[in-house]
Amino acid sequence: MHYYIGLDNGGTATKAALFDSKGREIGVCGMSTASITPRPDFVERDMEEMWDANCSVVRGVLEKTGVSPEEVAGIGICGHGKGLYLWGKDDRPARYGIISTDNRAYRYMNQWREDGTEEKVFALSCQHIMACQPVCLLAWVRDNEPEVFDNIKYVFECKDYVRFRLTGEARAEMTDYSGGNLLNLHTRSYDLELLKLFGLEKIMDALPPLCHAADVCGYVTEEAAAKCGLKAGTPVIGGMFDINACAIAAGVNEESRLCAIAGTWSINEYIRKEPVLDGKVLMNSLFCLPEYYLIEESSATSAGNNEWFVNTLLPELKAQAKAGGKSVYDIIDEWVEEIPVTEFVPIFLPFLMASNVHPNAKASFVGMSLSHSRKHLVRSVFEGITFCHRYHIDKLLATRQEKPECIRLAGGAARAAVWAQMFADVMQIPVETVQANETGALGCAIAAATAAGEYRSLDEAISNMTVISGRYEPDKAAGEVYEKKYRLYLKTIECLDGLWDDMQALIEA
Repeated sequence: MHYYIGLDNGGTATKAALFDSKGREIGVCGMSTASITPRPDFVERDMEEMWDANCSVVRGVLEKTGVSPEEVAGIGICGHGKGLYLWGKDDRPARYGIISTDNRAYRYMNQWREDGTEEKVFALSCQHIMACQPVCLLAWVRDNEPEVFDNIKYVFECKDYVRFRLTGEARAEMTDYSGGNLLNLHTRSYDLELLKLFGLEKIMDALPPLCHAADVCGYVTEEAAAKCGLKAGTPVIGGMFDINACAIAAGVNEESRLCAIAGTWSINEYIRKEPVLDGKVLMNSLFCLPEYYLIEESSATSAGNNEWFVNTLLPELKAQAKAGGKSVYDIIDEWVEEIPVTEFVPIFLPFLMASNVHPNAKASFVGMSLSHSRKHLVRSVFEGITFCHRYHIDKLLATRQEKPECIRLAGGAARAAVWAQMFADVMQIPVETVQANETGALGCAIAAATAAGEYRSLDEAISNMTVISGRYEPDKAAGEVYEKKYRLYLKTIECLDGLWDDMQALIEA
């Protein structure tokens, strides 16, 4: 029996999951990863601690499952896109890594949009500019930490850094780098003219050689094997941007399906054979199936807001649930079900980490009264996050001739039947969930199984390793209620638009 490990480096957690060749999840080991927030809008990570965490969860899943390292036929890594992880010329991390929820470089994004740079960039990269992309963050480092900028040996994305530590080989996997405004999507290569538009031509030589998701890009070194418990020489594939990995695990290898990922980020995506070039969607990038582009609408506005609510405002409930052998998330799912769809709950704007409407917008509950309890606020959080997904999905639907046959849902919302049904009702599209809990890791395992020769193609691997666990049909009556609530959500955003810059000025004073 062959086994495959998928490593998933998210914004708040690091996980290793082990799968067999049929996609069965044999075991999972995970740990929270500390975020460093030295200033408002700064979100960083110690790159050495990050490497240690990856080694710990790999060793942990092997010990937990009892699977021998010799039985692991391949390992794939995915991670959050965007952000920035720099390796120095002194062969050490050049600074702390920067996570994709960081907003320090928003002024560069605004400037490039206002002065016409973004229009020129879009012609090459097919992407709008985001404050959390490597190009904005590199410009910030160039202007604020020149000694760090001059020391850059490699510009890594999250998972490419981890793969480098496993193998000692520096590679840039295309799904990730094509999402960071670093590639010309027409030529599928680096482009000096693109970098010049950002004033970043000096980092051209620091961009590692490009590779594909299912390419074997190196082998676990003796040093890494001693630290993580894998066998030296185990193949390591290119891996992929985590939104590609989740799409693969969810069986989104056809244009008829749409994928929604409710994790730290609200990811909404589908695939097509040509990019969307009219500027109506946030992002075109390269998909791990080479003939496709990934069409994406996203923001850091999803289930991470719910995790914050539970950890910050319901700590005693979390402790009680743990003492009783229950999950706090099962309890809040029950709370949401207790509040009827027809009951008014406050409008929640899920902007704790970032916003998809104004770069400085902040999270808010609007419309609270004495009649509202914590149960009402939990439903507010569920509804607000789902509406934020709807905001993105409406943009995607405007670029398609037909509605998708279904939405494949992954992430935290997919684990709660009440939330999956809410997605179906709000979108008025059937929702399907997949059996694996760790969809990002499964996507990596699918690609690793393909690279190892277990299957002849990613399509064949998907058909053998992806299992649909649930289907939720939209309720028309509930949809009509949610439509009214959604319109109020949009009006709330509109009414608050003039507030955020003044608030940011006070924060930075």
